[in-house]
Formats: sequence, structure tokens, C-alpha cells
Amino acid sequence: MPKKSTEKVANRETAKKKTAAKGRAKVLSSKVVYQGKVFRVVHDKLIEPGGWQNERDVIRHNGSVVILALDSSKSKRDPWIVMERQYRHAANQFLWELPAGKIEEGEKPLEGAKRELLEETGYQAKKWRPLVEYFASPGFLGEAMKVFVAEELHAGVAHPEADEQIELRLVKLSEVLEMIDKGAIADGKTLTSVLLYARQKKGKR
Repeated sequence: MPKKSTEKVANRETAKKKTAAKGRAKVLSSKVVYQGKVFRVVHDKLIEPGGWQNERDVIRHNGSVVILALDSSKSKRDPWIVMERQYRHAANQFLWELPAGKIEEGEKPLEGAKRELLEETGYQAKKWRPLVEYFASPGFLGEAMKVFVAEELHAGVAHPEADEQIELRLVKLSEVLEMIDKGAIADGKTLTSVLLYARQKKGKR
């Protein structure tokens, strides 16, 4: 094998080893193939941590916030949860969900969570804490979802966006868990957030 070809192979193997050690892909090229208002789609050529050269189409997104807003004024053991029901065209059905929305450019996640809760529901909260951060569908979607628990609520006037038709309701935690058991809730962020919160709450008793 010629010297130059040998060097190329050696360099490629070195790059693969470095990529595998870091646990991250080495992106060889990235091209935006679609740019929308909420997300963009990129076509990446890369070397994955295992050393495989591959091509991936990925939806890139600023990330989202999810708010598990709790009213514990009547019962701390079984707090009321702020729930929304709205039509989701991608799912082709109405879904029960927690309030949520995308993080604006340059916005901190907690600021986004406070803004979304106020806009969609009219509620404000005195106490905030992070619950979990997760990826809803990491096979092709780069959106990270940051969940916050909001407590000590104060009601106000909602200001949803023009295309948001939201039915708002307060539902007891126990009733939301029953809805989950019956399959009445199909929204992933709601399932993840409520079940994790309920598990943590049970562990503290």
C-alpha cells in the first residue's frame, strides 16, 4: 500500500478512536435541508463514537420547557394539577397535556417556563424547581425537554397565541394517575413528568 494511503487509513483510525473515547460523534459536514419557524432539519455526515461513518437526518430545536403546576392549597397529599386539552394535528386527535412550549432564542429555561405558564394558563408560581430533563425521541429529534415543578400558584389572565385553542382544567393527581392507567393520556411529556413526580412523592412519605 502506498505511503499516503497508509497515512490516510492511520489518520482515519485515530479519528475514530478519539471520537469513541469522547462519546460524541465527529461531524464531517452538516447541511440545513429545511428551515421552519419552530425547527430546522439538517443532514449530517459523521463518524459515530463506535467508529462507524454514517449519515443522519436530524430535527434541530432550541429545546422546550414543561410545567407541572401544582395547587396544594386543599391537599398536599393529592394536589391539583394544571392540565390542558388541545388538538394536536401531528397526532390527529385531542390530547390532555401539561403546559409546555419552546425556549426562545437566548432565553433561559426557567424564564421560558414562567412565560409559557403565564401565557397559556394565566397562572404564576412562587416556587419553582427542576424535575427532569429528557429527549422525547432521540432517534431523529434533537429537542431536549426540561420539566419544572411550579408551586404556590396564583391565578391570572391567560394570553395564548392566536393558533392555540386550549381547554384548561385543574385535575387531582390521583385522577390524572387514573387517566394514565386507563390510557386516557397519550402525551409523552405528561406521562413522564406526572409518573416521575408521583414516584418521588411516594418515596418521601
